[in-house]
Amino acid sequence: MSDSEAIKYSGKSARVSWRGSLCIHIGECGRAKGALFVGGRQPWCQPDLASDDEVKDVVMRCPTGALSVEFDDQSILETASPENTINVAYNGPLFVRGQLEIEGAPSDAPGLKFRAALCRCGQSKNKPFCDNSHEDTGFKDYGAVGETGEPSTGSGGPLAIKAVKNGPLLIKGNVTIYSGSGRSSWRGDQVALCRCGVSENKPFCDGSHKKVGFISD
Repeated sequence: MSDSEAIKYSGKSARVSWRGSLCIHIGECGRAKGALFVGGRQPWCQPDLASDDEVKDVVMRCPTGALSVEFDDQSILETASPENTINVAYNGPLFVRGQLEIEGAPSDAPGLKFRAALCRCGQSKNKPFCDNSHEDTGFKDYGAVGETGEPSTGSGGPLAIKAVKNGPLLIKGNVTIYSGSGRSSWRGDQVALCRCGVSENKPFCDGSHKKVGFISD
């Protein structure tokens, strides 16, 4: 099975899915206490070795949407964070959380409705999602955010994300952008974010994708 397909790990009451093409190995699952995920074990994920609440907690730590879970008990569901947020990672991607509506997101990765890591170096082979190409290409941006935006009327609700062909990420909906240092930096309900890697006003688009001939596909 290719890593572009979701692999399922079934227990008596929980079924965890992992989509390898979205995973950038942050390690939130493997380093979590308990026996749900254990590297080198076969299978590495065993839902019956943790309570349903523990499974839900660990899966929700995954920042990329690679992990998701379904329970027999339909009262245990992942829900969107009350605040839509974008964290600009130090030399890395945009970590997005909230009620996400990512255009073209694969149907077998339901975690992307709540969590995603979006490429901002321009080199990912799985655009608009990060695949850690920023590490191989030496992308450098420490995540400073110089603008403040315009206060929006709320903090949650649907957050639409569209990757414009050969252009930026268009974000529509209430959202707060956090800098690489963790500062709440920008708030608003509409913004264009750089995904070519060369904007001089990162994380915002400044039109540089046109000058450098950025190709998204």
